Amino acid sequence: MRKVLSLIVLLLAAVPARAEEVTIAALGDSLTQGYGLVEEQGFVAQLQRWLDARGAKASLINAGVSGDTTAGGAARVAWTLTPEVDAMIVALGGNDLLRGIAPEVARANLDTILRTARDAGVEVLLIGMQAPGNYGPDYKAAFDAIYPELAAEYGALYLDSFFAGFGEAAQDPARLAPLMQSDGIHPNADGVARLVEAIGPRVIDLIARTKEEG
Repeated sequence: MRKVLSLIVLLLAAVPARAEEVTIAALGDSLTQGYGLVEEQGFVAQLQRWLDARGAKASLINAGVSGDTTAGGAARVAWTLTPEVDAMIVALGGNDLLRGIAPEVARANLDTILRTARDAGVEVLLIGMQAPGNYGPDYKAAFDAIYPELAAEYGALYLDSFFAGFGEAAQDPARLAPLMQSDGIHPNADGVARLVEAIGPRVIDLIARTKEEG
């Protein structure tokens, strides 16, 4: 009997705590949703293929809504976090900037999203956004600080920009143009691929953390 029990203990110890697939909801706006692109060229589909190619056991849910603000994300985060969702990517704030929404309002909305995720036991990757200079230095400083400060407060993983993958090309219109759609706001399929290369490693970190916590 002792031998049988010992064998069971050894078998259980050999099984990873969370060997199953991690389900990740990508909560965002048109950048997440894949505006102007066929579905397989969009951010979520390309990120899914990037993860699959690296053997990451994850299934992505596209929870991007074109035109959404942080307020929209806060309003729908509770029903986005269905029981099967283990982790969440949060990429919101661009439309707040386009509308000149006060930084304190955007912060409160993002705080609601992160608090809801924490209460649901869902790990988060928060992707930052930087304000343009035309709103003034005070606005920019207040808005830019939202993301790293909330990530630190809630212990979320953090990436400073959705456009991190563009690197120096982001500062050079001539180099950036081939990666963007004609509106100059949304990336084309090649641009999305560049963005996924930068975001993907942080998503792998999110998967690993989710399995550890599970």
